[in-house]
Amino acid sequence: MIAVIVVRDGVLPLGADETVAEAGGRALLVGTGVKEAAGELTTLKTGLLAENGTFAPGRWAAQLAGVLAESDQVLLPSSPDGRDLAPRLAAELGRPLYPGAVRVTVSQVELSRWDSRVTVTLPAPAPFVATLQPGVRGRPAEPDHGRPPHHTAITLPDRDVPDVEVLEVLAPEPGTVDLAEAPRIFAAGAGLGHGDLDGPSAVKLLGSVASALGASLGATRVVTDAGWTGYHRQIGTTGVVAAPELYVAFGISGAAQHIGGLRDAAHVVSVNIDPSCPMTAMAELGIVADAQSVLVELARILEAR
Repeated sequence: MIAVIVVRDGVLPLGADETVAEAGGRALLVGTGVKEAAGELTTLKTGLLAENGTFAPGRWAAQLAGVLAESDQVLLPSSPDGRDLAPRLAAELGRPLYPGAVRVTVSQVELSRWDSRVTVTLPAPAPFVATLQPGVRGRPAEPDHGRPPHHTAITLPDRDVPDVEVLEVLAPEPGTVDLAEAPRIFAAGAGLGHGDLDGPSAVKLLGSVASALGASLGATRVVTDAGWTGYHRQIGTTGVVAAPELYVAFGISGAAQHIGGLRDAAHVVSVNIDPSCPMTAMAELGIVADAQSVLVELARILEAR
C-alpha cells in the first residue's frame, strides 16, 4: 500500500498524516516543495519525492501510473486535490475507485455513506484506488525518532496529455467549506432553541453571524435530528471530526459523542447557562448566559457596525 500526497508550495493537504499512517508510512509526495513537506509528515517512514510543478491532474495521473503500478492499494487523502486526482489515477491504472473511505486494509475497504450515518464494508481482493476521509482515523501514532524516514527523489516521465487549465484558486466560502477543513466553527446545540426564536430560526441566525465573522456553521446531533440544519453540519463521532482554530459552542452541554468530534481544537468558547457542563469545563472562555440571547445581541452589534 502507498499513499499519494499532493503538495502545493510545501503545504500538506488536510489528512495527509492520517493517510500516510494508513498506508504503513509509505508515501509518494508530488507537487512543489515536496522535500519541505516531507519533513512535516510525522508518520512518514519511506518517501518518494517528485518535484513536478503545479497541479495538473490529467498529466500527473499519466505520469504516476507507471510508478504506482506495482502498488496494489493506492490511497489519497479526501482533500480537494486528492478527490480530483484519485479518479484519474484509477482510470489510468484500470482499477476500481473507493471514495470516502474511513478504513483501508489490503483486503477490504470501509466506506462512509448517508452523511456518515452508514458504514459499508466491501471486500477488495483486487488492486484499487481509495480516498480516506480526514479526521476519522484519529491521532496518528507518534513517530519513531530512532529510525529517521528514508527519502528518495524521483523524476516522473514527461507526458503530453490534454489537461485542465487552472485560472485561479479561490479560498472556500465559510458557509460551504467542509467542516473538517474549516478554521473557525460556530456550533449550535439544543440550548440555542430556547427563547423568542424557534430552533430553525436561531440556527439560521447563527449561520448568518458565523458567515459575517468568517466562520462555518456546525451543530450537534440533537440539532440535526430535529431538522434545524442538515446532517452535513453535524460534528461528533457519528458526524464530522473537526480540528478548527476556533470553536464557539452555543447552547451545547458537551456530550461525549460531540466532544469526540473535536480533535485538537486550538481555542474553545462555550456559551451556556450551566457553568458546570462539560463543554464549559473544557473551554478556555466560558460565557455563562443564555445562548440565544447572546447570539441575538451579537447579531445586533454586527448589524450596527
